[in-house]
Amino acid sequence: MQRALLNAVAVLVVACPCALGLATPTAILVGTGVAARFGILIKNAESLESAFHIDTLAFDKTGTLTQGNARLVKLIAVQGDVPLLKLAASLQTANNHPLAKAVIEAAIGQGITIPPVVDGRALPGRGISGVVEGVPLQLGSHRLMDEQGIDTSALQGQALELEAEGQTLSWLAQTLPEGQPQLLGLLAFGDPVKASAAQAIQSLHRQGLRTLLLTGDNQGSADYVARQVGIKEVIANALPADKAQVITRLQADHRMVAMVGDGINDAPALAAADLGIAMGSGADVAIHTAGITLMRNDPRLVADALAIARRTYSKIQQNLFWAFIYNLIGIPLAAFGYLNPMLAGAAMAFSSVSVVGNALLLKRWRPAAHA
Repeated sequence: MQRALLNAVAVLVVACPCALGLATPTAILVGTGVAARFGILIKNAESLESAFHIDTLAFDKTGTLTQGNARLVKLIAVQGDVPLLKLAASLQTANNHPLAKAVIEAAIGQGITIPPVVDGRALPGRGISGVVEGVPLQLGSHRLMDEQGIDTSALQGQALELEAEGQTLSWLAQTLPEGQPQLLGLLAFGDPVKASAAQAIQSLHRQGLRTLLLTGDNQGSADYVARQVGIKEVIANALPADKAQVITRLQADHRMVAMVGDGINDAPALAAADLGIAMGSGADVAIHTAGITLMRNDPRLVADALAIARRTYSKIQQNLFWAFIYNLIGIPLAAFGYLNPMLAGAAMAFSSVSVVGNALLLKRWRPAAHA
Protein backbone atom coordinates (compact mmCIF):
# COMPACT_ATOMS: atom_id res chain seq x y z
CA MET A 1 0.00 0.00 0.00
CA GLN A 2 2.81 2.39 0.93
CA ARG A 3 4.64 1.70 -2.34
CA ALA A 4 1.48 2.25 -4.38
CA LEU A 5 0.94 5.55 -2.61
CA LEU A 6 4.52 6.65 -3.32
CA ASN A 7 4.12 5.68 -6.97
CA ALA A 8 0.87 7.65 -7.19
CA VAL A 9 2.52 10.71 -5.65
CA ALA A 10 5.45 10.37 -8.05
CA VAL A 11 3.04 10.22 -11.00
CA LEU A 12 1.24 13.34 -9.79
CA VAL A 13 4.52 15.21 -9.35
CA VAL A 14 6.07 14.27 -12.67
CA ALA A 15 2.80 14.90 -14.52
CA CYS A 16 2.63 18.52 -13.34
CA PRO A 17 2.13 20.53 -16.59
CA CYS A 18 4.51 23.35 -15.64
CA ALA A 19 6.74 22.88 -18.68
CA LEU A 20 3.71 22.65 -20.94
CA GLY A 21 2.35 25.88 -19.52
CA LEU A 22 5.67 27.67 -19.91
CA ALA A 23 6.43 26.44 -23.44
CA THR A 24 4.46 28.99 -25.43
CA PRO A 25 4.35 32.21 -23.33
CA THR A 26 8.06 32.08 -22.49
CA ALA A 27 9.10 31.81 -26.14
CA ILE A 28 6.68 34.56 -27.17
CA LEU A 29 7.91 36.86 -24.39
CA VAL A 30 11.57 36.39 -25.26
CA GLY A 31 11.02 36.48 -29.04
CA THR A 32 8.93 39.65 -29.07
CA GLY A 33 11.35 41.27 -26.61
CA VAL A 34 14.43 40.63 -28.73
CA ALA A 35 12.54 41.71 -31.87
CA ALA A 36 11.58 45.00 -30.19
CA ARG A 37 15.24 45.64 -29.39
CA PHE A 38 15.92 45.72 -33.11
CA GLY A 39 12.93 47.86 -34.06
CA ILE A 40 10.39 45.13 -34.85
CA LEU A 41 7.14 45.29 -32.87
CA ILE A 42 5.10 42.06 -33.01
CA LYS A 43 1.52 42.58 -31.87
CA ASN A 44 0.48 39.07 -30.79
CA ALA A 45 0.98 35.32 -31.06
CA GLU A 46 -1.30 35.13 -34.09
CA SER A 47 1.11 37.35 -36.02
CA LEU A 48 3.97 35.04 -35.08
CA GLU A 49 2.10 32.02 -36.37
CA SER A 50 1.12 33.79 -39.60
CA ALA A 51 4.71 34.89 -40.25
CA PHE A 52 5.86 31.28 -39.98
CA HIS A 53 3.66 30.32 -42.96
CA ILE A 54 4.03 33.39 -45.22
CA ASP A 55 5.05 32.61 -48.81
CA THR A 56 3.99 35.78 -50.65
CA LEU A 57 4.64 39.47 -49.91
CA ALA A 58 2.85 42.39 -51.54
CA PHE A 59 4.64 45.74 -51.25
CA ASP A 60 3.18 49.20 -51.50
CA LYS A 61 5.42 51.65 -53.37
CA THR A 62 5.33 55.15 -51.90
CA GLY A 63 6.98 55.33 -48.49
CA THR A 64 7.61 51.59 -48.42
CA LEU A 65 10.05 50.98 -51.28
CA THR A 66 10.56 54.67 -52.01
CA GLN A 67 11.68 57.29 -49.51
CA GLY A 68 8.24 58.85 -49.22
CA ASN A 69 9.79 62.33 -49.54
CA ALA A 70 8.29 63.28 -52.87
CA ARG A 71 9.61 66.36 -54.66
CA LEU A 72 7.83 68.37 -57.32
CA VAL A 73 10.06 68.15 -60.39
CA LYS A 74 7.94 69.47 -63.24
CA LEU A 75 4.81 71.52 -64.02
CA ILE A 76 3.23 71.35 -67.47
CA ALA A 77 0.25 73.57 -68.26
CA VAL A 78 -2.05 73.17 -71.22
CA GLN A 79 -1.97 76.97 -71.43
CA GLY A 80 1.11 78.78 -70.17
CA ASP A 81 -0.65 81.42 -68.06
CA VAL A 82 -2.43 78.97 -65.70
CA PRO A 83 -1.07 79.17 -62.09
CA LEU A 84 -0.89 75.40 -61.64
CA LEU A 85 1.22 75.43 -58.49
CA LYS A 86 -0.95 78.01 -56.72
CA LEU A 87 -4.18 76.13 -57.47
CA ALA A 88 -2.73 72.72 -56.60
CA ALA A 89 -1.24 73.99 -53.33
CA SER A 90 -4.59 75.42 -52.30
CA LEU A 91 -6.31 72.10 -52.90
CA GLN A 92 -3.66 70.25 -50.89
CA THR A 93 -3.69 72.45 -47.76
CA ALA A 94 -5.89 70.00 -45.85
CA ASN A 95 -4.12 66.86 -47.12
CA ASN A 96 -1.24 65.03 -45.41
CA HIS A 97 -0.24 62.84 -48.38
CA PRO A 98 3.49 63.02 -49.34
CA LEU A 99 2.55 64.53 -52.70
CA ALA A 100 0.51 67.21 -50.95
CA LYS A 101 3.45 68.14 -48.77
CA ALA A 102 5.68 68.37 -51.86
CA VAL A 103 3.25 70.75 -53.59
CA ILE A 104 2.92 73.03 -50.56
CA GLU A 105 6.68 73.10 -49.97
CA ALA A 106 7.26 74.04 -53.62
CA ALA A 107 4.68 76.82 -53.43
CA ILE A 108 6.13 78.24 -50.23
CA GLY A 109 9.61 78.00 -51.71
CA GLN A 110 8.51 80.17 -54.62
CA GLY A 111 6.86 82.69 -52.32
CA ILE A 112 3.35 81.95 -53.60
CA THR A 113 0.43 83.08 -51.45
CA ILE A 114 -1.81 80.03 -51.10
CA PRO A 115 -5.53 80.90 -51.25
CA PRO A 116 -8.01 78.98 -49.07
CA VAL A 117 -9.90 76.02 -50.44
CA VAL A 118 -13.66 75.68 -50.03
CA ASP A 119 -15.41 72.34 -49.76
CA GLY A 120 -12.13 70.41 -50.00
CA ARG A 121 -12.84 66.70 -50.26
CA ALA A 122 -10.48 63.72 -50.43
CA LEU A 123 -11.25 61.11 -53.09
CA PRO A 124 -9.64 57.90 -51.73
CA GLY A 125 -7.20 56.39 -54.18
CA ARG A 126 -7.99 59.05 -56.76
CA GLY A 127 -7.08 62.55 -55.50
CA ILE A 128 -8.84 65.59 -54.10
CA SER A 129 -11.45 68.15 -55.15
CA GLY A 130 -12.47 71.60 -53.96
CA VAL A 131 -13.28 75.15 -54.93
CA VAL A 132 -10.45 77.68 -55.19
CA GLU A 133 -11.24 81.34 -55.85
CA GLY A 134 -14.69 80.32 -57.04
CA VAL A 135 -13.45 77.68 -59.49
CA PRO A 136 -14.27 73.97 -58.92
CA LEU A 137 -11.05 71.95 -59.28
CA GLN A 138 -10.02 68.30 -59.29
CA LEU A 139 -6.44 67.13 -58.70
CA GLY A 140 -5.47 63.50 -58.89
CA SER A 141 -4.71 60.40 -60.89
CA HIS A 142 -5.45 59.62 -64.52
CA ARG A 143 -8.24 57.38 -63.25
CA LEU A 144 -9.91 60.45 -61.73
CA MET A 145 -9.65 62.28 -65.05
CA ASP A 146 -11.22 59.32 -66.87
CA GLU A 147 -14.05 59.10 -64.36
CA GLN A 148 -14.74 62.83 -64.75
CA GLY A 149 -14.70 62.55 -68.55
CA ILE A 150 -11.70 64.89 -68.86
CA ASP A 151 -9.67 64.68 -72.08
CA THR A 152 -5.93 64.36 -71.29
CA SER A 153 -4.72 63.76 -74.84
CA ALA A 154 -3.06 67.19 -75.04
CA LEU A 155 -0.41 66.12 -72.52
CA GLN A 156 -0.51 62.34 -72.95
CA GLY A 157 2.82 62.09 -74.79
CA GLN A 158 4.70 64.08 -72.15
CA ALA A 159 2.96 62.13 -69.41
CA LEU A 160 4.14 58.80 -70.82
CA GLU A 161 7.73 60.07 -70.97
CA LEU A 162 7.59 61.21 -67.33
CA GLU A 163 6.05 57.92 -66.19
CA ALA A 164 8.80 55.97 -67.95
CA GLU A 165 11.32 57.96 -65.88
CA GLY A 166 9.57 56.82 -62.69
CA GLN A 167 7.67 60.05 -62.02
CA THR A 168 4.33 60.09 -60.22
CA LEU A 169 1.77 62.30 -61.97
CA SER A 170 -1.13 64.39 -60.70
CA TRP A 171 -3.55 65.92 -63.20
CA LEU A 172 -5.28 69.24 -62.50
CA ALA A 173 -8.63 70.06 -64.08
CA GLN A 174 -11.40 72.60 -63.60
CA THR A 175 -15.13 72.56 -64.16
CA LEU A 176 -16.27 75.42 -66.41
CA PRO A 177 -19.39 77.49 -65.54
CA GLU A 178 -21.41 75.57 -68.11
CA GLY A 179 -20.46 72.34 -66.32
CA GLN A 180 -17.89 71.11 -68.83
CA PRO A 181 -14.61 69.77 -67.34
CA GLN A 182 -11.33 71.07 -68.75
CA LEU A 183 -7.74 69.92 -68.25
CA LEU A 184 -5.41 72.60 -66.89
CA GLY A 185 -2.13 70.68 -66.66
CA LEU A 186 -0.14 68.09 -64.78
CA LEU A 187 2.39 67.96 -61.96
CA ALA A 188 5.25 65.43 -61.91
CA PHE A 189 6.84 64.20 -58.68
CA GLY A 190 10.07 62.36 -58.04
CA ASP A 191 10.40 59.97 -55.11
CA PRO A 192 13.77 58.13 -55.01
CA VAL A 193 13.89 54.42 -54.28
CA LYS A 194 15.30 53.58 -50.86
CA ALA A 195 18.92 52.50 -51.03
CA SER A 196 18.13 49.31 -49.10
CA ALA A 197 15.01 48.31 -51.08
CA ALA A 198 16.78 46.13 -53.67
CA GLN A 199 18.73 44.31 -50.96
CA ALA A 200 15.51 43.70 -49.03
CA ILE A 201 13.81 42.12 -52.05
CA GLN A 202 16.88 40.00 -52.85
CA SER A 203 16.91 38.69 -49.29
CA LEU A 204 13.26 37.63 -49.57
CA HIS A 205 13.86 35.97 -52.93
CA ARG A 206 16.75 33.97 -51.45
CA GLN A 207 14.27 32.59 -48.93
CA GLY A 208 12.07 31.41 -51.81
CA LEU A 209 9.36 34.00 -51.15
CA ARG A 210 7.21 35.49 -53.89
CA THR A 211 7.07 39.30 -54.08
CA LEU A 212 4.85 41.72 -55.96
CA LEU A 213 4.38 45.48 -56.15
CA LEU A 214 0.83 46.61 -55.39
CA THR A 215 0.34 50.35 -55.79
CA GLY A 216 -2.17 53.02 -56.66
CA ASP A 217 0.45 54.86 -58.72
CA ASN A 218 0.61 54.83 -62.51
CA GLN A 219 1.87 51.79 -64.42
CA GLY A 220 5.00 53.48 -65.76
CA SER A 221 6.22 54.65 -62.36
CA ALA A 222 5.39 51.28 -60.79
CA ASP A 223 7.31 49.40 -63.49
CA TYR A 224 10.29 51.71 -63.03
CA VAL A 225 10.47 51.12 -59.26
CA ALA A 226 9.92 47.37 -59.72
CA ARG A 227 12.90 47.19 -62.08
CA GLN A 228 15.04 49.13 -59.60
CA VAL A 229 14.35 46.74 -56.71
CA GLY A 230 14.00 43.44 -58.60
CA ILE A 231 10.26 42.74 -58.35
CA LYS A 232 8.80 40.97 -61.38
CA GLU A 233 5.06 41.19 -60.67
CA VAL A 234 3.44 44.64 -60.74
CA ILE A 235 -0.16 45.70 -60.15
CA ALA A 236 -0.63 49.46 -60.60
CA ASN A 237 -3.51 51.96 -60.56
CA ALA A 238 -5.06 50.04 -57.66
CA LEU A 239 -7.64 51.71 -55.43
CA PRO A 240 -7.67 50.76 -51.70
CA ALA A 241 -10.49 48.28 -52.33
CA ASP A 242 -8.61 46.87 -55.34
CA LYS A 243 -5.58 46.18 -53.16
CA ALA A 244 -7.71 44.19 -50.71
CA GLN A 245 -9.24 42.24 -53.60
CA VAL A 246 -5.78 41.36 -54.93
CA ILE A 247 -4.84 40.01 -51.50
CA THR A 248 -8.05 37.99 -51.34
CA ARG A 249 -7.43 36.60 -54.82
CA LEU A 250 -3.94 35.46 -53.84
CA GLN A 251 -5.36 33.78 -50.74
CA ALA A 252 -7.90 31.98 -52.91
CA ASP A 253 -4.91 30.49 -54.76
CA HIS A 254 -3.78 29.01 -51.41
CA ARG A 255 -1.09 31.60 -50.81
CA MET A 256 -0.23 32.91 -47.34
CA VAL A 257 0.08 36.63 -47.98
CA ALA A 258 1.78 39.46 -46.10
CA MET A 259 1.05 43.05 -47.10
CA VAL A 260 3.76 45.66 -46.48
CA GLY A 261 2.56 49.27 -46.51
CA ASP A 262 2.45 52.56 -44.67
CA GLY A 263 -0.47 54.65 -45.88
CA ILE A 264 -4.17 55.08 -45.25
CA ASN A 265 -4.82 53.56 -48.68
CA ASP A 266 -3.00 50.39 -47.58
CA ALA A 267 -5.18 49.77 -44.51
CA PRO A 268 -7.80 47.59 -46.28
CA ALA A 269 -5.06 45.38 -47.77
CA LEU A 270 -3.22 45.18 -44.43
CA ALA A 271 -6.44 44.02 -42.79
CA ALA A 272 -7.24 41.51 -45.55
CA ALA A 273 -3.75 39.94 -45.56
CA ASP A 274 -2.78 36.97 -43.41
CA LEU A 275 -0.12 39.27 -41.96
CA GLY A 276 0.04 43.05 -42.15
CA ILE A 277 3.47 44.70 -41.87
CA ALA A 278 3.47 48.48 -41.44
CA MET A 279 6.27 51.02 -41.56
CA GLY A 280 6.46 52.90 -38.28
CA SER A 281 6.69 56.22 -40.11
CA GLY A 282 3.35 55.57 -41.81
CA ALA A 283 -0.25 56.49 -41.03
CA ASP A 284 -1.69 55.57 -37.64
CA VAL A 285 -4.48 53.52 -39.21
CA ALA A 286 -1.93 51.37 -41.06
CA ILE A 287 0.07 50.77 -37.88
CA HIS A 288 -3.08 49.92 -35.93
CA THR A 289 -4.23 47.45 -38.60
CA ALA A 290 -0.90 45.64 -39.01
CA GLY A 291 0.28 42.68 -36.95
CA ILE A 292 3.95 43.72 -37.20
CA THR A 293 5.28 47.30 -37.16
CA LEU A 294 8.80 48.20 -38.31
CA MET A 295 10.07 51.13 -36.25
CA ARG A 296 12.91 51.91 -38.67
CA ASN A 297 11.99 53.00 -42.17
CA ASP A 298 14.10 50.22 -43.68
CA PRO A 299 12.49 47.54 -45.90
CA ARG A 300 15.28 45.09 -44.97
CA LEU A 301 13.51 44.73 -41.62
CA VAL A 302 10.73 42.84 -43.41
CA ALA A 303 13.00 39.79 -43.86
CA ASP A 304 14.30 40.22 -40.30
CA ALA A 305 10.75 40.36 -38.93
CA LEU A 306 9.86 37.11 -40.69
CA ALA A 307 13.11 35.53 -39.46
CA ILE A 308 12.57 36.30 -35.75
CA ALA A 309 8.90 35.36 -35.97
CA ARG A 310 9.80 32.02 -37.53
CA ARG A 311 12.57 31.42 -35.00
CA THR A 312 10.18 32.16 -32.13
CA TYR A 313 7.49 29.88 -33.54
CA SER A 314 10.08 27.12 -33.93
CA LYS A 315 11.06 27.55 -30.27
CA ILE A 316 7.42 27.15 -29.28
CA GLN A 317 7.24 23.89 -31.22
CA GLN A 318 10.50 22.66 -29.64
CA ASN A 319 9.32 23.54 -26.15
CA LEU A 320 6.01 21.75 -26.62
CA PHE A 321 7.83 18.71 -27.98
CA TRP A 322 10.18 18.46 -25.00
CA ALA A 323 7.39 19.11 -22.51
CA PHE A 324 5.43 16.18 -23.93
CA ILE A 325 8.54 13.96 -24.09
CA TYR A 326 9.27 14.49 -20.38
CA ASN A 327 5.74 13.44 -19.47
CA LEU A 328 5.72 10.60 -21.99
CA ILE A 329 8.85 9.12 -20.41
CA GLY A 330 8.42 10.22 -16.80
CA ILE A 331 4.83 9.13 -16.14
CA PRO A 332 5.33 5.43 -17.02
CA LEU A 333 8.59 5.33 -15.03
CA ALA A 334 6.84 6.85 -12.01
CA ALA A 335 3.85 4.53 -12.35
CA PHE A 336 6.08 1.42 -12.33
CA GLY A 337 8.07 2.62 -9.34
CA TYR A 338 11.29 3.63 -11.08
CA LEU A 339 10.96 7.23 -9.88
CA ASN A 340 10.37 8.14 -6.25
CA PRO A 341 8.61 11.48 -5.53
CA MET A 342 11.95 13.21 -4.94
CA LEU A 343 13.35 12.20 -8.36
CA ALA A 344 9.99 12.94 -9.96
CA GLY A 345 10.11 16.47 -8.51
CA ALA A 346 13.65 16.95 -9.82
CA ALA A 347 12.61 15.72 -13.29
CA MET A 348 9.60 18.04 -13.30
CA ALA A 349 11.76 21.02 -12.28
CA PHE A 350 14.40 20.14 -14.86
CA SER A 351 11.77 20.00 -17.61
CA SER A 352 10.60 23.52 -16.72
CA VAL A 353 14.15 24.84 -16.57
CA SER A 354 15.02 23.27 -19.92
CA VAL A 355 11.97 24.81 -21.60
CA VAL A 356 12.77 28.25 -20.22
CA GLY A 357 16.44 27.86 -21.13
CA ASN A 358 15.57 26.88 -24.68
CA ALA A 359 13.36 29.95 -25.02
CA LEU A 360 16.12 32.19 -23.66
CA LEU A 361 18.38 31.05 -26.51
CA LEU A 362 16.33 33.42 -28.66
CA LYS A 363 18.25 36.26 -27.04
CA ARG A 364 21.21 35.24 -29.22
CA TRP A 365 19.26 36.13 -32.38
CA ARG A 366 20.57 39.02 -34.44
CA PRO A 367 19.21 40.54 -37.67
CA ALA A 368 20.94 39.57 -40.88
CA ALA A 369 24.10 41.56 -41.51
CA HIS A 370 23.24 44.44 -43.82
CA ALA A 371 26.18 45.45 -45.95
